[in-house]
Amino acid sequence: MKKRKLVLSFPEKIVTRPITYKLVKEFDLEFSILRAEITPDVEGKMLIELGGDDDQIGKAIKYLENAGVTIQEAAKDIIIDKDSCVDCGECTSVCITQALKLDSKTGKLIFNKDKCILCELCLDCCPVRAIRVKM
Repeated sequence: MKKRKLVLSFPEKIVTRPITYKLVKEFDLEFSILRAEITPDVEGKMLIELGGDDDQIGKAIKYLENAGVTIQEAAKDIIIDKDSCVDCGECTSVCITQALKLDSKTGKLIFNKDKCILCELCLDCCPVRAIRVKM
């Protein structure tokens, strides 16, 4: 059985539709929701692990894309280089799960890996490139 970790992004118009149940029902895939942040009528992000036949995974991905879901391969881990980070807070403005926050007392960046869904939005906004992906 092949396994793939994917980040699914659901736009406002489809966030409340029952899309993911078809992964099991129609494509005979196993999937685990590893992390999710869903805001009804706004947007949704899910980190899932799909397991099953490679051909069926491909068909399921096509189905999701046709349904309006944006799909990215998931990064293994987000790493923040504390020596390079200047605690500017740019990354906090794009972090939809609030995994990145500035401490209100110290002004230092705090990263909560449990909230991170590995969407990688923070990578491009960091002016000093202190955020990277560990594969």
